[in-house]
Amino acid sequence: MFISSVKMDEHRKAVSFSDTHVVANKNGKLKKYKTDENLGGHMASAADTCCTKFKDSCEIAFSPWMTHRNPLPTNASRIERCKYSLMCPPHGLLARALTYGLILVLVWAAMWSIAGGDALPGGNLFALYVLLVCCKIGGILISFIKMPPLLGMLIVGLVLANVPHIDIAKDITPSWSEVLRNIALAVILIRAGLGVDAKALKRLRYACLRLAFLPTLFEAAAVAVAAVLLLDFPWLWGFMLGFVLAAVSPAVVVPSLLILQEQGYGLVKGIPTLVIASASIDNVFAISTFSILLASTSSSANMVFTILRGPIEVVMGIGAGVIFGMVLWFLPNKYQSAIVGVRSVLIMSSSILSLLGLKLAGYSGAGALACLVLPFVAGLGWKNGKIKVGNVVSVFWLFFEPLLFGLIGAEVAITQLEPSTVGLGIAIILIGSVVRMALTYLSASGGNLNRKEKVFTALAWLPKATVQAAIGSTALIEATNRDDPDEREIEMATQMLTLAVLVILITAPIGAIMISLTGPKCLDYSPANANEEGDQEDEENGDIDEDDPFCNRSVFSSLGNNGRGFFVVRDDDLDALPREPKLIRIEEYVDSEDEDAVPERRYMETDI
Repeated sequence: MFISSVKMDEHRKAVSFSDTHVVANKNGKLKKYKTDENLGGHMASAADTCCTKFKDSCEIAFSPWMTHRNPLPTNASRIERCKYSLMCPPHGLLARALTYGLILVLVWAAMWSIAGGDALPGGNLFALYVLLVCCKIGGILISFIKMPPLLGMLIVGLVLANVPHIDIAKDITPSWSEVLRNIALAVILIRAGLGVDAKALKRLRYACLRLAFLPTLFEAAAVAVAAVLLLDFPWLWGFMLGFVLAAVSPAVVVPSLLILQEQGYGLVKGIPTLVIASASIDNVFAISTFSILLASTSSSANMVFTILRGPIEVVMGIGAGVIFGMVLWFLPNKYQSAIVGVRSVLIMSSSILSLLGLKLAGYSGAGALACLVLPFVAGLGWKNGKIKVGNVVSVFWLFFEPLLFGLIGAEVAITQLEPSTVGLGIAIILIGSVVRMALTYLSASGGNLNRKEKVFTALAWLPKATVQAAIGSTALIEATNRDDPDEREIEMATQMLTLAVLVILITAPIGAIMISLTGPKCLDYSPANANEEGDQEDEENGDIDEDDPFCNRSVFSSLGNNGRGFFVVRDDDLDALPREPKLIRIEEYVDSEDEDAVPERRYMETDI
């Protein structure tokens, strides 16, 4: 006899004991379960059945749109491929687009939850975020036509600052823009300093000095003469304009050369090292000379200090870089755990401190020079260890690259271009650029460079952006804020700002394009493992650092360090040692109570 459903419910409620449950089975008979778990398992089984049926129903309903039920034919047509790309689960390009879109939305939502209104349209953080995303997309799109990504980022920044209704860059706080541009510049100078080849720099030291001073000096003189003849400038203001326009842009030159260096171009003769090392000295020279000339227009300036400012900045920059860099030889200790991460944090924080701290003290040229010297000196002590630190810094560059070039593009205000000055300004810029390239070609002579390499160096020394965006308006601010403003000085300072904007618009994209296109054609190519071959030659010649017990990085790059000076090595790695380690004791070590555990080798210097 079967029990009715009402009675069954009553039995479920009424018939229970301390650890016993009574339910009806499918035949209507009562069945006892001794524990709560048995009852739970019985009910879970029913739930699983329900879920399985629901899943099967969904699969049947959505089967026309599921990839595993509709595989792509071998010779699929374009329509079939398009239909397949929209099937579920998301895959291919659509999956990547949805993933990145979700990341963008979640990052913005997180910013809004933290900053509130500042992350909404009209806020500073919202404008920076949109600029970052749009510049990254612009860089990706322009790379499809074989152009350097920084060109697309510059264009996007220019558009977002000057086109009505989408000029969102106007909401960015100027102080934020300046700090972010300086941090981004510090990141690229760290990469440049770590990538400088010490041997090539020593071999090309005289060419480096010629390249740092002669092109800038002669271009400034040519621009001064052209400004006196075409714009009726006094000689003093003509040379001020010349040194504003003459400073090369590390922000454009250095990333372009690092890309070529990573691809293996120009390494044999050290051309990237030559140009990168010269760029910072060039900036110090141009900024210092401009400051001297600007101060001479004011009767209240201390001329003695102003004249000595240039040499002082060079000494301060090199001194700060050498001191900080040598400290990083010893801190952290080379056996410390997570040494790559610690070194990366230290070098980035100390470099940013050098750049922003010295700039805050009024020595901006010294800050850039220190930011280049510091990683170079630190890399001398780290030897092959600097490669992994450079890889970590490169990750940060992925974020700061679109910010740097987007903000530089946003600094260019088309409204500041005076139509009456544009035509003559272009002529002055062309005159100065021709003189600069000619002097750069001559300055590169004597460095064992062939004709193509000297032509490339001349083209690589063309882009202007960073310095012009920073000091282009300095003269106008100075002339406007004087107690008795001179209308003629204000007019000349406005024309100077116009030419600073023009030189960025003309030389930055053209220079970046020329470096990208002519580099592979003009520079010698060396294999990507050229540095490893050089290490092997040093090993054969006995030029191995005896302080480094693991002198072959290809063998020991993945060794674990337990923070006490021990390196655990697999037995099969022992034969790969380049030579018998010195001052090392070897002992078997088993970090397990299992008798069948394979003993590992523990290496430790005997003097620890």
